[in-house]
Amino acid sequence: MTPTLLTVLLHLGALHPVEKGLTLLLAFGPFVVLGVVVAVRRRQDAATHPTSQDPSDPD
Repeated sequence: MTPTLLTVLLHLGALHPVEKGLTLLLAFGPFVVLGVVVAVRRRQDAATHPTSQDPSDPD
């Protein structure tokens, strides 16, 4: 267990383990979901746009 996670868990106090898990999920879950959405959208955008430019193409 990392020291940061341990500090967060100790800071929460005397919660039931399920309550600790739910609290951490509510605290960090949206950031995890946002990271997944950004990664998926970047992959989709990279797949639709060509990586090399044709010098004769005006666009």
